[in-house]
Amino acid sequence: MRVGLISLGCAKNLVDTEIMLGSLLKDGLEIVNDAASADAVIVNTCAFIDAAQAESVDTILESAQVREAQNRGQALIVSGCLPQRFRGELPRLLPEVDAFMGIDQVAQVSSIVQQALQQRAQRMRNAERKTRNSKSNAASRLAELNRHLAATTHDQEETLGGSEKFDKTKAAIAQRAPRAARRARVGRPASSIRHPASPLVNVQVRPSYIPDYATPRFRLTPRHFAYLKIAEGCNHPCSFCVIPRMRGSHRSRPQADLIAEARQLIADGVKELNLISQDSTYYGFDLRPNRAASIASPEKFSAAAKNLPATAPTLCTLLRELNALAGHFWVRLLYTHPAHWTDELIQTIAECPKVARYVDMPLQHIHENMLERMRRETSRQYIVDLIRKIRADIPGIAIRTTFIVGFPGETEACFQALLEFIRETQFERVGVFTYSQEAGTRAAKMENQIPDRVKKQRRDQAMAEQLRVARRICASFVGRTIKVLAERETSENELRNTSVVSWEHGLIREASAGRSPLDHRRYFVARGEADAPDIDGRVYVRGEQPLGEFAFVKIIGHTDYDLIAEPA
Repeated sequence: MRVGLISLGCAKNLVDTEIMLGSLLKDGLEIVNDAASADAVIVNTCAFIDAAQAESVDTILESAQVREAQNRGQALIVSGCLPQRFRGELPRLLPEVDAFMGIDQVAQVSSIVQQALQQRAQRMRNAERKTRNSKSNAASRLAELNRHLAATTHDQEETLGGSEKFDKTKAAIAQRAPRAARRARVGRPASSIRHPASPLVNVQVRPSYIPDYATPRFRLTPRHFAYLKIAEGCNHPCSFCVIPRMRGSHRSRPQADLIAEARQLIADGVKELNLISQDSTYYGFDLRPNRAASIASPEKFSAAAKNLPATAPTLCTLLRELNALAGHFWVRLLYTHPAHWTDELIQTIAECPKVARYVDMPLQHIHENMLERMRRETSRQYIVDLIRKIRADIPGIAIRTTFIVGFPGETEACFQALLEFIRETQFERVGVFTYSQEAGTRAAKMENQIPDRVKKQRRDQAMAEQLRVARRICASFVGRTIKVLAERETSENELRNTSVVSWEHGLIREASAGRSPLDHRRYFVARGEADAPDIDGRVYVRGEQPLGEFAFVKIIGHTDYDLIAEPA
Protein backbone atom coordinates (compact mmCIF):
# COMPACT_ATOMS: atom_id res chain seq x y z
CA MET A 1 0.00 0.00 0.00
CA ARG A 2 1.40 3.39 -1.04
CA VAL A 3 0.84 6.60 0.94
CA GLY A 4 1.71 10.20 0.07
CA LEU A 5 1.89 12.88 2.75
CA ILE A 6 1.79 16.69 2.47
CA SER A 7 2.94 18.57 5.60
CA LEU A 8 1.95 22.19 6.21
CA GLY A 9 2.58 24.59 9.08
CA CYS A 10 5.15 24.83 11.85
CA ALA A 11 7.98 22.65 13.13
CA LYS A 12 5.68 21.17 15.77
CA ASN A 13 3.38 20.02 12.98
CA LEU A 14 6.40 18.64 11.12
CA VAL A 15 7.20 16.39 14.08
CA ASP A 16 3.63 15.05 13.95
CA THR A 17 4.19 14.32 10.26
CA GLU A 18 7.43 12.50 11.05
CA ILE A 19 5.60 10.37 13.62
CA MET A 20 2.91 9.48 11.08
CA LEU A 21 5.57 8.47 8.55
CA GLY A 22 7.36 6.39 11.16
CA SER A 23 4.15 4.59 12.09
CA LEU A 24 3.25 3.93 8.44
CA LEU A 25 6.69 2.51 7.68
CA LYS A 26 6.67 0.37 10.82
CA ASP A 27 3.37 -1.14 9.72
CA GLY A 28 4.75 -2.02 6.27
CA LEU A 29 3.25 0.76 4.16
CA GLU A 30 5.27 2.43 1.41
CA ILE A 31 5.81 6.21 1.33
CA VAL A 32 5.77 7.81 -2.14
CA ASN A 33 6.49 11.35 -3.33
CA ASP A 34 4.19 11.20 -6.35
CA ALA A 35 0.69 11.89 -5.02
CA ALA A 36 -1.03 10.55 -8.13
CA SER A 37 0.50 7.08 -7.64
CA ALA A 38 -0.52 6.82 -3.97
CA ASP A 39 -3.36 4.65 -2.70
CA ALA A 40 -3.95 7.27 -0.01
CA VAL A 41 -2.86 10.90 0.44
CA ILE A 42 -2.66 12.59 3.84
CA VAL A 43 -2.67 16.39 4.17
CA ASN A 44 -1.37 17.44 7.61
CA THR A 45 -2.87 20.89 8.05
CA CYS A 46 -2.26 24.15 9.90
CA ALA A 47 -5.04 26.40 11.22
CA PHE A 48 -2.99 28.95 13.16
CA ILE A 49 -4.13 32.07 11.26
CA ASP A 50 -6.41 32.78 8.31
CA ALA A 51 -3.63 32.56 5.70
CA ALA A 52 -2.58 29.15 7.01
CA GLN A 53 -6.19 27.94 6.96
CA ALA A 54 -6.56 29.13 3.37
CA GLU A 55 -3.40 27.27 2.37
CA SER A 56 -4.68 24.12 4.07
CA VAL A 57 -8.11 24.21 2.42
CA ASP A 58 -6.60 24.99 -0.97
CA THR A 59 -4.14 22.09 -0.65
CA ILE A 60 -6.96 19.69 0.27
CA LEU A 61 -9.06 20.74 -2.71
CA GLU A 62 -6.10 20.62 -5.10
CA SER A 63 -5.37 17.08 -3.88
CA ALA A 64 -9.00 16.15 -4.58
CA GLN A 65 -8.67 17.57 -8.10
CA VAL A 66 -5.53 15.52 -8.77
CA ARG A 67 -7.32 12.42 -7.54
CA GLU A 68 -10.34 13.09 -9.72
CA ALA A 69 -8.14 13.45 -12.78
CA GLN A 70 -5.66 10.63 -12.19
CA ASN A 71 -6.63 8.16 -9.47
CA ARG A 72 -10.28 8.21 -8.43
CA GLY A 73 -9.95 5.30 -6.03
CA GLN A 74 -7.42 7.13 -3.90
CA ALA A 75 -8.36 7.88 -0.28
CA LEU A 76 -7.93 11.48 0.88
CA ILE A 77 -7.20 11.98 4.59
CA VAL A 78 -6.93 15.31 6.42
CA SER A 79 -5.04 15.49 9.72
CA GLY A 80 -3.76 18.08 12.15
CA CYS A 81 -5.03 21.41 13.37
CA LEU A 82 -7.77 22.05 10.78
CA PRO A 83 -9.83 18.98 11.79
CA GLN A 84 -9.01 19.72 15.41
CA ARG A 85 -10.52 23.19 15.09
CA PHE A 86 -13.39 22.55 12.64
CA ARG A 87 -14.21 18.94 13.49
CA GLY A 88 -17.99 19.48 13.41
CA GLU A 89 -18.09 21.41 10.14
CA LEU A 90 -15.46 19.89 7.85
CA PRO A 91 -17.38 16.72 6.88
CA ARG A 92 -20.16 18.83 5.38
CA LEU A 93 -17.96 21.49 3.81
CA LEU A 94 -15.26 19.15 2.46
CA PRO A 95 -17.16 16.08 1.26
CA GLU A 96 -14.19 15.21 -1.00
CA VAL A 97 -12.33 13.99 2.10
CA ASP A 98 -12.66 10.35 3.15
CA ALA A 99 -11.32 10.67 6.71
CA PHE A 100 -10.43 13.39 9.20
CA MET A 101 -8.05 12.67 12.06
CA GLY A 102 -6.91 14.77 15.01
CA ILE A 103 -3.48 15.30 16.51
CA ASP A 104 -4.04 12.52 19.07
CA GLN A 105 -4.38 9.97 16.28
CA VAL A 106 -0.95 10.39 14.64
CA ALA A 107 0.30 7.05 15.96
CA GLN A 108 -2.91 5.34 14.74
CA VAL A 109 -2.49 6.57 11.18
CA SER A 110 -2.07 3.13 9.58
CA SER A 111 -5.44 1.99 10.87
CA ILE A 112 -7.06 5.24 9.72
CA VAL A 113 -5.57 4.82 6.24
CA GLN A 114 -7.11 1.33 6.05
CA GLN A 115 -10.50 2.67 7.15
CA ALA A 116 -10.27 5.59 4.70
CA LEU A 117 -9.60 3.18 1.81
CA GLN A 118 -12.65 1.14 2.77
CA GLN A 119 -14.61 4.38 3.00
CA ARG A 120 -13.44 5.44 -0.45
CA ALA A 121 -14.37 2.07 -1.95
CA GLN A 122 -17.85 2.35 -0.44
CA ARG A 123 -18.24 5.84 -1.87
CA MET A 124 -17.12 4.68 -5.29
CA ARG A 125 -19.82 2.03 -5.19
CA ASN A 126 -22.41 4.68 -4.45
CA ALA A 127 -23.94 6.89 -7.07
CA GLU A 128 -21.50 9.05 -9.09
CA ARG A 129 -21.03 12.57 -7.77
CA LYS A 130 -19.87 15.77 -9.37
CA THR A 131 -16.61 17.14 -8.00
CA ARG A 132 -16.56 20.80 -7.08
CA ASN A 133 -13.86 23.02 -8.59
CA SER A 134 -11.23 23.69 -5.91
CA LYS A 135 -10.01 27.04 -7.21
CA SER A 136 -13.44 28.62 -7.22
CA ASN A 137 -14.58 27.19 -3.90
CA ALA A 138 -11.59 27.24 -1.54
CA ALA A 139 -12.19 30.80 -0.36
CA SER A 140 -15.95 30.43 -0.03
CA ARG A 141 -15.70 27.20 1.94
CA LEU A 142 -13.09 28.67 4.28
CA ALA A 143 -15.36 31.68 4.84
CA GLU A 144 -18.24 29.33 5.65
CA LEU A 145 -16.09 27.49 8.17
CA ASN A 146 -15.25 30.70 9.97
CA ARG A 147 -18.84 31.96 9.90
CA HIS A 148 -20.00 28.73 11.49
CA LEU A 149 -17.23 28.79 14.09
CA ALA A 150 -18.02 32.39 15.02
CA ALA A 151 -21.59 31.40 15.79
CA THR A 152 -20.74 28.39 17.96
CA THR A 153 -18.52 27.28 20.80
CA HIS A 154 -17.11 23.82 20.15
CA ASP A 155 -16.78 22.89 23.78
CA GLN A 156 -20.54 23.32 24.22
CA GLU A 157 -21.49 21.36 21.12
CA GLU A 158 -22.33 17.68 20.84
CA THR A 159 -21.05 17.29 17.32
CA LEU A 160 -19.51 13.91 18.11
CA GLY A 161 -21.69 10.83 18.25
CA GLY A 162 -21.36 7.89 20.60
CA SER A 163 -21.64 7.45 24.35
CA GLU A 164 -18.09 7.92 25.56
CA LYS A 165 -17.12 10.72 27.86
CA PHE A 166 -15.97 14.15 26.75
CA ASP A 167 -12.24 13.48 26.56
CA LYS A 168 -12.48 10.20 24.65
CA THR A 169 -12.07 9.69 20.92
CA LYS A 170 -15.36 9.37 19.03
CA ALA A 171 -16.51 9.08 15.43
CA ALA A 172 -18.49 12.07 14.18
CA ILE A 173 -21.45 12.22 11.85
CA ALA A 174 -21.27 14.48 8.83
CA GLN A 175 -24.16 16.77 9.75
CA ARG A 176 -25.63 17.62 13.11
CA ALA A 177 -28.99 15.97 13.76
CA PRO A 178 -31.66 17.59 15.95
CA ARG A 179 -30.82 17.45 19.68
CA ALA A 180 -33.59 14.92 20.39
CA ALA A 181 -32.24 12.60 17.71
CA ARG A 182 -28.75 12.90 19.13
CA ARG A 183 -30.00 11.93 22.57
CA ALA A 184 -31.87 8.97 21.10
CA ARG A 185 -28.78 7.40 19.59
CA VAL A 186 -26.51 7.75 22.64
CA GLY A 187 -25.09 4.33 23.45
CA ARG A 188 -25.13 3.04 19.87
CA PRO A 189 -21.77 2.22 18.26
CA ALA A 190 -20.36 5.07 16.19
CA SER A 191 -20.12 2.86 13.10
CA SER A 192 -23.85 2.22 13.22
CA ILE A 193 -24.83 5.88 13.13
CA ARG A 194 -22.47 7.11 10.42
CA HIS A 195 -23.97 7.15 6.94
CA PRO A 196 -21.85 5.20 4.42
CA ALA A 197 -21.37 8.36 2.34
CA SER A 198 -20.13 10.37 5.31
CA PRO A 199 -16.38 10.67 5.92
CA LEU A 200 -14.77 9.05 8.94
CA VAL A 201 -13.98 11.59 11.66
CA ASN A 202 -11.54 10.49 14.36
CA VAL A 203 -10.80 13.59 16.42
CA GLN A 204 -10.39 13.83 20.17
CA VAL A 205 -12.14 16.93 21.48
CA ARG A 206 -9.40 17.87 23.91
CA PRO A 207 -6.08 16.36 22.85
CA SER A 208 -3.98 14.56 25.43
CA TYR A 209 -1.42 12.68 23.30
CA ILE A 210 2.31 13.27 23.67
CA PRO A 211 4.94 11.16 21.86
CA ASP A 212 7.67 9.28 23.63
CA TYR A 213 11.08 7.90 22.71
CA ALA A 214 9.58 4.57 21.61
CA THR A 215 7.23 6.26 19.12
CA PRO A 216 8.31 5.45 15.54
CA ARG A 217 9.57 8.54 13.70
CA PHE A 218 10.96 9.12 10.23
CA ARG A 219 12.80 12.45 10.21
CA LEU A 220 12.26 14.86 7.32
CA THR A 221 14.92 17.33 8.38
CA PRO A 222 18.50 17.09 7.07
CA ARG A 223 20.75 14.67 8.92
CA HIS A 224 22.54 17.42 10.85
CA PHE A 225 19.58 18.93 12.71
CA ALA A 226 16.38 17.74 14.33
CA TYR A 227 13.41 19.05 16.25
CA LEU A 228 12.93 17.67 19.75
CA LYS A 229 9.35 18.20 20.93
CA ILE A 230 9.59 18.59 24.70
CA ALA A 231 5.92 19.31 25.39
CA GLU A 232 2.56 19.72 23.69
CA GLY A 233 -0.40 22.07 24.25
CA CYS A 234 -0.60 25.45 25.96
CA ASN A 235 -2.19 26.98 29.06
CA HIS A 236 -1.87 30.66 28.18
CA PRO A 237 -5.04 32.78 27.87
CA CYS A 238 -3.86 35.00 24.97
CA SER A 239 -6.96 36.64 23.53
CA PHE A 240 -5.88 36.25 19.87
CA CYS A 241 -4.82 32.60 19.88
CA VAL A 242 -6.65 29.35 19.08
CA ILE A 243 -3.75 27.00 19.90
CA PRO A 244 -4.94 25.92 23.39
CA ARG A 245 -8.34 25.04 21.94
CA MET A 246 -6.79 23.09 19.07
CA ARG A 247 -3.89 21.36 20.80
CA GLY A 248 -5.08 21.08 24.41
CA SER A 249 -3.49 21.88 27.76
CA HIS A 250 0.26 21.93 28.32
CA ARG A 251 1.73 18.47 28.86
CA SER A 252 5.45 17.77 29.22
CA ARG A 253 7.39 14.69 28.22
CA PRO A 254 9.41 12.99 30.97
CA GLN A 255 12.96 14.30 31.06
CA ALA A 256 14.55 10.85 30.91
CA ASP A 257 12.56 10.13 27.75
CA LEU A 258 13.83 13.33 26.10
CA ILE A 259 17.43 12.59 27.05
CA ALA A 260 17.14 9.10 25.54
CA GLU A 261 15.85 10.57 22.27
CA ALA A 262 18.50 13.30 22.25
CA ARG A 263 21.26 10.75 22.81
CA GLN A 264 20.03 8.69 19.85
CA LEU A 265 19.73 11.76 17.60
CA ILE A 266 23.31 12.77 18.42
CA ALA A 267 24.49 9.21 17.70
CA ASP A 268 22.72 9.50 14.32
CA GLY A 269 24.82 12.56 13.44
CA VAL A 270 22.60 15.43 14.58
CA LYS A 271 24.61 18.59 15.30
CA GLU A 272 21.72 20.79 16.38
CA LEU A 273 18.82 19.91 18.68
CA ASN A 274 15.98 22.42 18.33
CA LEU A 275 13.75 22.25 21.41
CA ILE A 276 10.13 22.98 20.51
CA SER A 277 6.74 23.17 22.22
CA GLN A 278 3.99 25.77 22.53
CA ASP A 279 5.69 27.23 25.64
CA SER A 280 9.12 25.75 26.28
CA THR A 281 9.65 27.80 29.45
CA TYR A 282 6.70 25.99 31.09
CA TYR A 283 8.37 22.62 30.59
CA GLY A 284 7.98 20.36 33.64
CA PHE A 285 5.63 22.60 35.62
CA ASP A 286 2.63 20.43 34.79
CA LEU A 287 4.55 17.52 36.35
CA ARG A 288 5.12 19.22 39.71
CA PRO A 289 3.55 17.52 42.75
CA ASN A 290 0.27 18.83 44.14
CA ARG A 291 -0.25 21.23 41.26
CA ALA A 292 -3.59 22.99 41.54
CA ALA A 293 -3.75 25.02 38.33
CA SER A 294 -1.66 26.45 35.53
CA ILE A 295 0.48 29.51 36.20
CA ALA A 296 0.43 32.49 33.87
CA SER A 297 1.82 35.59 35.58
CA PRO A 298 5.59 36.13 36.05
CA GLU A 299 5.25 36.68 39.81
CA LYS A 300 3.36 33.45 40.44
CA PHE A 301 5.62 31.52 38.10
CA SER A 302 8.81 32.71 39.82
CA ALA A 303 7.35 31.86 43.22
CA ALA A 304 6.34 28.39 42.06
CA ALA A 305 9.78 27.81 40.53
CA LYS A 306 11.49 28.61 43.84
CA ASN A 307 9.24 26.16 45.70
CA LEU A 308 9.85 23.20 43.40
CA PRO A 309 11.49 20.09 44.86
CA ALA A 310 15.15 19.71 43.99
CA THR A 311 14.37 16.69 41.83
CA ALA A 312 11.57 18.35 39.81
CA PRO A 313 12.16 18.50 36.05
CA THR A 314 12.29 22.00 34.59
CA LEU A 315 13.68 23.58 31.45
CA CYS A 316 16.84 24.35 33.44
CA THR A 317 17.39 20.73 34.48
CA LEU A 318 16.68 19.60 30.92
CA LEU A 319 19.17 22.05 29.39
CA ARG A 320 21.88 21.09 31.88
CA GLU A 321 21.44 17.37 31.23
CA LEU A 322 21.45 17.89 27.45
CA ASN A 323 24.58 20.03 27.80
CA ALA A 324 26.26 17.15 29.66
CA LEU A 325 25.75 14.66 26.82
CA ALA A 326 28.86 13.63 24.92
CA GLY A 327 29.33 15.07 21.46
CA HIS A 328 29.79 18.28 19.55
CA PHE A 329 26.38 19.89 19.01
CA TRP A 330 24.16 22.90 19.64
CA VAL A 331 20.97 23.00 21.67
CA ARG A 332 18.63 25.71 20.39
CA LEU A 333 15.77 26.93 22.57
CA LEU A 334 12.62 27.90 20.67
CA TYR A 335 9.16 29.15 21.71
CA THR A 336 9.80 30.70 25.12
CA HIS A 337 7.19 32.88 26.83
CA PRO A 338 8.45 36.11 28.46
CA ALA A 339 6.26 35.57 31.53
CA HIS A 340 8.07 32.33 32.37
CA TRP A 341 11.69 33.38 32.30
CA THR A 342 13.58 33.15 35.58
CA ASP A 343 17.02 34.16 36.84
CA GLU A 344 17.88 30.47 37.01
CA LEU A 345 17.10 30.00 33.31
CA ILE A 346 19.31 32.93 32.36
CA GLN A 347 22.11 31.54 34.51
CA THR A 348 21.65 28.05 33.05
CA ILE A 349 22.00 29.25 29.45
CA ALA A 350 25.06 31.32 30.40
CA GLU A 351 26.73 28.30 32.02
CA CYS A 352 25.93 25.73 29.31
CA PRO A 353 28.30 26.14 26.34
CA LYS A 354 26.32 23.77 24.11
CA VAL A 355 23.17 25.87 24.43
CA ALA A 356 23.21 28.29 21.49
CA ARG A 357 23.38 32.00 22.33
CA TYR A 358 19.91 32.50 20.92
CA VAL A 359 16.54 33.30 22.44
CA ASP A 360 13.20 32.91 20.66
CA MET A 361 10.76 34.97 22.78
CA PRO A 362 7.58 36.27 21.08
CA LEU A 363 6.55 39.54 22.76
CA GLN A 364 3.59 40.43 20.45
CA HIS A 365 3.55 44.13 21.51
CA ILE A 366 5.00 46.60 23.99
CA HIS A 367 2.24 49.14 24.64
CA GLU A 368 0.57 48.52 28.01
CA ASN A 369 -2.93 48.73 26.59
CA MET A 370 -2.14 46.21 23.86
CA LEU A 371 -0.42 43.80 26.26
CA GLU A 372 -3.47 43.91 28.51
CA ARG A 373 -5.95 43.42 25.67
CA MET A 374 -3.84 40.55 24.33
CA ARG A 375 -3.78 39.02 27.85
CA ARG A 376 -0.02 38.58 27.71
CA GLU A 377 0.49 38.66 31.52
CA THR A 378 3.50 40.96 31.15
CA SER A 379 3.98 44.72 31.43
CA ARG A 380 6.22 46.96 29.36
CA GLN A 381 8.63 47.50 32.24
CA TYR A 382 8.85 43.78 32.93
CA ILE A 383 9.79 43.13 29.29
CA VAL A 384 12.37 45.92 29.20
CA ASP A 385 13.97 44.68 32.43
CA LEU A 386 13.99 41.06 31.23
CA ILE A 387 15.71 41.88 27.94
CA ARG A 388 18.28 44.01 29.74
CA LYS A 389 19.08 41.18 32.16
CA ILE A 390 19.27 38.51 29.43
CA ARG A 391 21.75 40.61 27.44
CA ALA A 392 23.80 41.53 30.49
CA ASP A 393 24.12 37.98 31.82
CA ILE A 394 24.48 36.08 28.52
CA PRO A 395 27.11 37.91 26.44
CA GLY A 396 26.64 37.58 22.69
CA ILE A 397 23.00 36.48 22.94
CA ALA A 398 20.79 37.01 19.88
CA ILE A 399 17.13 37.71 20.63
CA ARG A 400 14.38 36.83 18.15
CA THR A 401 10.88 38.11 18.74
CA THR A 402 7.59 38.53 16.90
CA PHE A 403 5.03 41.32 17.02
CA ILE A 404 1.37 41.60 16.06
CA VAL A 405 0.26 44.83 14.41
CA GLY A 406 -3.33 45.88 13.79
CA PHE A 407 -4.70 44.23 16.92
CA PRO A 408 -8.19 45.50 17.85
CA GLY A 409 -7.90 48.89 19.53
CA GLU A 410 -4.32 49.53 18.40
CA THR A 411 -4.23 53.31 18.01
CA GLU A 412 -1.58 55.19 16.09
CA ALA A 413 0.02 56.07 19.43
CA CYS A 414 0.18 52.38 20.37
CA PHE A 415 1.79 51.53 17.05
CA GLN A 416 4.32 54.38 17.31
CA ALA A 417 5.29 53.05 20.76
CA LEU A 418 6.04 49.70 19.13
CA LEU A 419 8.18 51.31 16.42
CA GLU A 420 10.13 53.23 19.04
CA PHE A 421 10.66 50.01 21.01
CA ILE A 422 12.04 48.28 17.89
CA ARG A 423 14.43 51.20 17.32
CA GLU A 424 15.58 51.31 20.94
CA THR A 425 15.93 47.58 21.62
CA GLN A 426 17.80 46.64 18.43
CA PHE A 427 16.55 43.06 18.23
CA GLU A 428 18.78 40.75 16.24
CA ARG A 429 15.76 39.02 14.68
CA VAL A 430 12.17 40.25 14.29
CA GLY A 431 9.08 38.84 12.57
CA VAL A 432 5.83 40.79 12.16
CA PHE A 433 2.28 39.47 11.87
CA THR A 434 -0.77 41.39 10.83
CA TYR A 435 -3.51 40.53 13.31
CA SER A 436 -5.72 37.67 12.13
CA GLN A 437 -9.29 37.80 13.43
CA GLU A 438 -9.80 34.20 14.48
CA ALA A 439 -13.37 33.15 15.17
CA GLY A 440 -13.84 31.66 18.61
CA THR A 441 -11.20 33.88 20.25
CA ARG A 442 -11.85 36.69 22.71
CA ALA A 443 -10.14 39.22 20.43
CA ALA A 444 -12.40 38.39 17.49
CA LYS A 445 -15.34 39.90 19.36
CA MET A 446 -13.53 43.05 20.46
CA GLU A 447 -14.59 46.45 19.20
CA ASN A 448 -12.33 48.71 17.13
CA GLN A 449 -11.16 46.10 14.66
CA ILE A 450 -8.46 47.55 12.38
CA PRO A 451 -8.97 47.62 8.57
CA ASP A 452 -6.74 45.24 6.59
CA ARG A 453 -5.24 48.14 4.67
CA VAL A 454 -4.03 49.75 7.92
CA LYS A 455 -2.70 46.41 9.21
CA LYS A 456 -0.59 45.94 6.10
CA GLN A 457 0.73 49.50 6.24
CA ARG A 458 1.77 49.01 9.85
CA ARG A 459 3.44 45.68 9.11
CA ASP A 460 5.40 47.28 6.28
CA GLN A 461 6.42 50.18 8.54
CA ALA A 462 7.53 47.85 11.34
CA MET A 463 9.57 45.72 8.95
CA ALA A 464 11.13 48.82 7.41
CA GLU A 465 12.18 49.89 10.90
CA GLN A 466 13.66 46.47 11.60
CA LEU A 467 15.39 46.45 8.23
CA ARG A 468 17.45 49.46 9.30
CA VAL A 469 18.31 47.67 12.55
CA ALA A 470 19.19 44.44 10.70
CA ARG A 471 21.56 46.24 8.33
CA ARG A 472 23.45 47.76 11.25
CA ILE A 473 23.68 44.41 13.03
CA CYS A 474 24.91 42.63 9.88
CA ALA A 475 27.49 45.36 9.28
CA SER A 476 28.81 44.90 12.83
CA PHE A 477 29.80 41.31 11.98
CA VAL A 478 32.12 42.23 9.10
CA GLY A 479 35.68 41.30 10.02
CA ARG A 480 34.63 38.89 12.77
CA THR A 481 35.19 35.12 12.81
CA ILE A 482 32.17 33.04 13.81
CA LYS A 483 31.22 29.38 14.14
CA VAL A 484 28.69 28.10 11.61
CA LEU A 485 26.93 24.88 10.71
CA ALA A 486 27.23 24.23 6.97
CA GLU A 487 24.00 22.99 5.38
CA ARG A 488 24.08 22.78 1.59
CA GLU A 489 25.31 24.31 -1.64
CA THR A 490 23.32 27.25 -2.98
CA SER A 491 21.55 27.39 -6.31
CA GLU A 492 21.72 30.29 -8.76
CA ASN A 493 18.06 31.01 -8.20
CA GLU A 494 18.53 31.15 -4.44
CA LEU A 495 21.30 33.69 -4.75
CA ARG A 496 18.98 35.89 -6.78
CA ASN A 497 16.05 35.67 -4.37
CA THR A 498 16.38 35.45 -0.59
CA SER A 499 12.77 36.28 0.25
CA VAL A 500 11.28 34.16 3.06
CA VAL A 501 7.72 34.18 4.38
CA SER A 502 6.57 31.91 7.23
CA TRP A 503 3.04 31.52 8.55
CA GLU A 504 4.43 30.83 11.95
CA HIS A 505 6.82 33.74 12.30
CA GLY A 506 5.28 36.42 10.11
CA LEU A 507 7.12 38.43 7.51
CA ILE A 508 10.76 37.68 8.22
CA ARG A 509 12.55 39.52 5.46
CA GLU A 510 11.95 41.53 2.32
CA ALA A 511 13.23 40.46 -1.09
CA SER A 512 16.73 41.82 -1.52
CA ALA A 513 17.23 40.86 -5.16
CA GLY A 514 19.24 43.46 -7.01
CA ARG A 515 20.99 44.67 -3.86
CA SER A 516 22.88 41.50 -3.06
CA PRO A 517 26.66 41.65 -3.58
CA LEU A 518 26.83 37.90 -4.16
CA ASP A 519 28.72 36.98 -7.31
CA HIS A 520 28.48 33.80 -9.37
CA ARG A 521 31.17 31.85 -7.56
CA ARG A 522 30.36 28.72 -5.58
CA TYR A 523 28.65 29.36 -2.25
CA PHE A 524 27.45 27.17 0.58
CA VAL A 525 24.60 28.03 2.93
CA ALA A 526 25.45 27.91 6.62
CA ARG A 527 23.86 29.11 9.85
CA GLY A 528 25.41 30.72 12.89
CA GLU A 529 24.25 30.51 16.49
CA ALA A 530 21.89 33.42 15.82
CA ASP A 531 20.08 31.61 13.00
CA ALA A 532 17.32 29.06 13.59
CA PRO A 533 16.47 26.73 10.69
CA ASP A 534 14.20 28.19 8.00
CA ILE A 535 13.21 31.38 9.85
CA ASP A 536 16.35 33.45 10.36
CA GLY A 537 19.32 34.70 8.38
CA ARG A 538 21.91 32.74 6.46
CA VAL A 539 25.65 32.84 6.12
CA TYR A 540 26.76 32.44 2.48
CA VAL A 541 30.26 30.94 2.54
CA ARG A 542 32.52 31.06 -0.54
CA GLY A 543 34.28 27.83 -1.35
CA GLU A 544 33.99 24.25 -0.17
CA GLN A 545 32.49 23.43 3.22
CA PRO A 546 31.93 20.03 4.90
CA LEU A 547 28.15 19.67 4.87
CA GLY A 548 26.46 18.99 8.19
CA GLU A 549 29.59 19.95 10.12
CA PHE A 550 30.73 22.95 12.14
CA ALA A 551 33.32 25.33 10.71
CA PHE A 552 34.79 28.72 11.47
CA VAL A 553 34.36 31.44 8.86
CA LYS A 554 35.38 35.07 8.51
CA ILE A 555 32.61 37.57 7.67
CA ILE A 556 33.59 39.68 4.66
CA GLY A 557 30.26 41.32 3.74
CA HIS A 558 26.51 41.27 4.16
CA THR A 559 23.13 41.76 2.48
CA ASP A 560 20.10 43.21 4.26
CA TYR A 561 19.65 40.15 6.47
CA ASP A 562 22.39 37.69 5.54
CA LEU A 563 26.16 37.49 6.01
CA ILE A 564 28.84 36.77 3.38
CA ALA A 565 31.87 34.79 4.54
CA GLU A 566 34.95 32.87 3.54
CA PRO A 567 36.68 30.01 5.37
CA ALA A 568 38.68 31.33 8.33
